[in-house]
Amino acid sequence: MKRFALLILSAMVLMAPIAGCSTNPATGEKQLNWLSVEKEKSLGAEASPKFVKQYGGDVPSPQILAYVNDIGQRLAAVSERPDLEWEFHVVDSAVINAFALPGGKVFVTRGLMEKLDSEAQLAGVLGHEVGHVTAEHIGQQMTRAIIITGIGVGVGIAGEQSDDDWMTVLGVGTSVGGGLYMLSYGRNQETQSDELGVRYMTRLGYNPIAQVQVMKVLKEASGGGGGAGTEFLATHPYPDTRIKHLNKLIREKYPDYKDKQKYRVYRDRYRRTALKGFKNLPPPEHDPENKPPKPNDAGQPYR
Repeated sequence: MKRFALLILSAMVLMAPIAGCSTNPATGEKQLNWLSVEKEKSLGAEASPKFVKQYGGDVPSPQILAYVNDIGQRLAAVSERPDLEWEFHVVDSAVINAFALPGGKVFVTRGLMEKLDSEAQLAGVLGHEVGHVTAEHIGQQMTRAIIITGIGVGVGIAGEQSDDDWMTVLGVGTSVGGGLYMLSYGRNQETQSDELGVRYMTRLGYNPIAQVQVMKVLKEASGGGGGAGTEFLATHPYPDTRIKHLNKLIREKYPDYKDKQKYRVYRDRYRRTALKGFKNLPPPEHDPENKPPKPNDAGQPYR
């Protein structure tokens, strides 16, 4: 029986390129993604409220929420997928993290925003997550998990998985976080999202060097190698490689990044709107260091 199941899985893997390959408009590369656009939207809409709750809810500041949503929506508008039902959440968590769900649901934590110093840096974080969505990395990772775990083997291949199959892979309703969120993105996917994030932020006039600054902030916040409250480097042991790649990208594609008339950082506006706003709020609702984590407390690190 086990051998028969393995044969079925092997056949699925061999047939997968035929069944689900397409060219992604953001990356220009062939990809294997069984998650349809409509399914992507429905899964994101169903999962998003659960992740908001797990991370302490949205921060109790309409001003900060509107500020981040405005930046996010403008980044999404200049991306290759402007027609998704984009949402941008600032969750009330001390954890340093940002992640995206299917369908354009993007999350950044209060803990991460409090470490940043400019609006351009925030645009870099949000642009990176928008990049994961436009490059369809989430669907690719979920498809990979479907194949590897054999979920839905009995019902066929691409496009025939049930909502329960996809939600199981996404990690909603399970007790251990979730398959997708325990699988880090591949190095090539991270590089693509870094590049796409820079593409989108520069289209809005943000200085691309802020994306490098974000990487340095994350590295420093975790003590250079991971740490309590910082989920980022737990699955990303190569920030120096990404910093090096970003510096090379900026030198080659944006050699005029020092032109202050063309590229802005908006440091004062960020401090006035976000950092000052956080100081007027009570402590974060979700803080794993100070109280037990909530059930199914899972999230996709900034990647």
